[in-house]
Amino acid sequence: MKQRKSNSNGRISSGTMYHMMMIPGILFLLVFSYIPMVGVITAFQDYIPAKGMFGSEFVGLKHFIYMFKLPDIAQVVSNTLVIALGKILLGTLMAIIFSVLLNEIRIKTIKKSVQTIVYLPHFLSWVVLASVVVNMFSLDGIVNQILAFFGVQHINFLGSNTWFQPLIIGTDVWKEFGYSSIVYLAAITSIDPGLYEAAGMDGASWWRKVWHITLPGMLPIILLMGVMSLTNILSAGFDQIYNLYNPIVYESGDILDTYVYRIGLVGRQYSFGTAVGLFKSVIGIVLLLSANQLAKKYTDRKIF
Repeated sequence: MKQRKSNSNGRISSGTMYHMMMIPGILFLLVFSYIPMVGVITAFQDYIPAKGMFGSEFVGLKHFIYMFKLPDIAQVVSNTLVIALGKILLGTLMAIIFSVLLNEIRIKTIKKSVQTIVYLPHFLSWVVLASVVVNMFSLDGIVNQILAFFGVQHINFLGSNTWFQPLIIGTDVWKEFGYSSIVYLAAITSIDPGLYEAAGMDGASWWRKVWHITLPGMLPIILLMGVMSLTNILSAGFDQIYNLYNPIVYESGDILDTYVYRIGLVGRQYSFGTAVGLFKSVIGIVLLLSANQLAKKYTDRKIF
């Protein structure tokens, strides 16, 4: 009896220690995620910093009504959706293709070298990469020098509303597809090798094996990653665009995050900026719940 009691106390003590290890993370979440949510009140006020949140006048949905009446809000939302969807679709496609091709490399040294080279950009900040992109795609950059060599006129990638969105999508895919492919590569390695052997005995080509074995084996993970990415559909990448865009390309490059920054912080329209940010958050919650239901329906897995 004494031994059993001692073991029980040991388990309780161990469980308590694990819970105590969670305290720093919980505190971090409270301080930086939940307590600042009190600031949402300013979306329903004519907020004046000198009066504070609880001294400013409440105006209800005034800023939301004003937001939907603005002629440029539709363009900002459209830019956000186009850029975010472009990144999700093209990034997913490139990650799948890369993981399939990488899996075919049998020499481990070459395989690891390729992985390292392709994964590396993910770990670099856009503050660093933005200068690289600017130098490459400026009017006298290497890309325009190559175009001039083939007789093509110089293109102002960073100052053209036609080319800015493709540049943003393309450079983000280049930065992230290698890291995203880790998940798909893991899905490929979990496929039964016997299926490939059986297909080879039946005379199936490499493409047939990929189409009928590899891709169907990856499909649950592809669907799961796809529905999870829906939650980021209104987050087109503030840090990337902020470091690359300029007033000339606001028409095609301004997204909700940069719009909130310019209007709310730079323009000092705190209440209006909070209203736009809250609008984005509400849409994000709806998409998150929808993605959870889609994941449950099509992959038998829940996000939460």
